[in-house]
Amino acid sequence: MPLSTPFSTLISAAELAQHLAQPDHNWVVLDCRHDLANPDFGRSAYAAGHLPHVQFAHLDNDLSGPKISPDGQFRGRHPLPERETFVQTLRSWGIDNDTQVVAYDASGGMFAARLWWMLRWVGHEAVAVLDGGLPAWLEGGHALTTAVPAPRRGTLTERAALTASVDAEAVLANLANLAQPVRTVLDARAPDRFRGENETLDPVGGHIPGARNRFFRGNLQADGRFKPATELHAEFAALIDTAQATIVQCGSGVTACHNLLAMEIAGLPGAALYPGSWSEWCADPRRPVATGG
Repeated sequence: MPLSTPFSTLISAAELAQHLAQPDHNWVVLDCRHDLANPDFGRSAYAAGHLPHVQFAHLDNDLSGPKISPDGQFRGRHPLPERETFVQTLRSWGIDNDTQVVAYDASGGMFAARLWWMLRWVGHEAVAVLDGGLPAWLEGGHALTTAVPAPRRGTLTERAALTASVDAEAVLANLANLAQPVRTVLDARAPDRFRGENETLDPVGGHIPGARNRFFRGNLQADGRFKPATELHAEFAALIDTAQATIVQCGSGVTACHNLLAMEIAGLPGAALYPGSWSEWCADPRRPVATGG
């Protein structure tokens, strides 16, 4: 039976610990720790210690697809996989249609939010991010383990998406009237990268013309947990007209999902993800680039 009140945005460490103490429940927890500069970091960290009954999800291998499209076009550093391929990955983790999924990392949710968005992308609502991640779990006095749970094949089926997404052509079309674009573009990267400074991940610095900067770390409090919904609502409302008229992007479609999660918490659902984001955008010299604030 479907969960009567699924966790669909955040879950606290205390709530998660309570449910993990009841292993008969249909819950799947995934460790999404990652380091963009060291792709082996997450798997090594998982092996050294993770939450009980938890499996590992690798950003590059499990949450991304081929970087080159069948027609030879670069799709960005972390393009989405085919939906059916991702559903097969979710089944390999034992996920069914009525499974509560929880994702966590040790980076304020920057990688866990990608998994949150992707599960909603294939129609699964019962997915939440551990608020505060691994540090919050440890702060609560909860233990880690090195035990790896036995695999179980799930029966998840692909359903209608609970998210929206756009491609590069849609973003380009939105620039047709730059003085009054139909949709607001929000860039989740750090302010210096948005301005075109200190770019180390992509070959071109700058941002999509007309975009506004909302650094994803602005969604967090000093302790690494998300800000209250009312505070997030006020901050995003100052940047956009409506969520439905907003396109969210970042460097490669990962931290943009953090902004989308924050908007969902704030009661501002409906914004679209540009999965290819800046890494795809700047790979084509025909697409315009802006620099500065």
